[in-house]
Amino acid sequence: MNIALITGANKGIGFEVAKQLAEKGFHVYLGSRNLENGIEAVEKLKSEGLTNIEAIQIDVTDDRSVQAAREEIGKKTNTLDVLINNAGITGAQLDEAGNMVPQTAAATDVSIFKNVYETNVYGVVRVTQAFLDLMKEVAAPRIVMVSSSQGSITLHSDPTYKYYKHKGVVYLSSKSALNMYTVNLAYELRDTDFKINAVSPGFTKTDLNFNNGTGSVEDAAKRIVKYALIDNNGPTGKFFCEETNPDGGEIPW
Repeated sequence: MNIALITGANKGIGFEVAKQLAEKGFHVYLGSRNLENGIEAVEKLKSEGLTNIEAIQIDVTDDRSVQAAREEIGKKTNTLDVLINNAGITGAQLDEAGNMVPQTAAATDVSIFKNVYETNVYGVVRVTQAFLDLMKEVAAPRIVMVSSSQGSITLHSDPTYKYYKHKGVVYLSSKSALNMYTVNLAYELRDTDFKINAVSPGFTKTDLNFNNGTGSVEDAAKRIVKYALIDNNGPTGKFFCEETNPDGGEIPW
């Protein structure tokens, strides 16, 4: 049985990815910062007949938590086929009227950058480095970095891009940094069977964007799962968003 770990999987897109991979026969470690929330999510999936899934406490911003998760999973398996780095935050703040405060380059406090990067960038590095050894033991290791088309510098430099005016320096730059980490990791492992890609699930209705998204978690998860299941002829070190480019999905960095 193939094994997958998904961070931030107790709700939203991550939860749906866990469900879809479990339906495909994976044993899924459903990562959750709060273990109780993770257990509740697992029980919900078990009520739907998916028994090949279990909760694992993992706070991607905490070195000790990530190492504890690695040790816990290592007690049960010496391999990991798929890693989905899904945990992420926007750093968005609301004013008294309930409107989002713009993340401007000229005025956003550095503390907000640090908070968002701790999850979206450093958290990905922590988790990936912690689990690479287990992944090197399998025939077809796959890593999916859940990114965003909003992290594309090329698109955000193009006034014709449909989200051109939807700027937000903290979240967007964190995803740009994640993309560069993806390129470097894929390059370093280019002579192996690893396939490592950045995938934007599209503008999806979740708590992350205060349910302002337009896409469904089901469609978003399918886009992620697709790249978790690619064969050895599939791409690596690429950036995909099927919402932005329905014809093949690849988009510019």
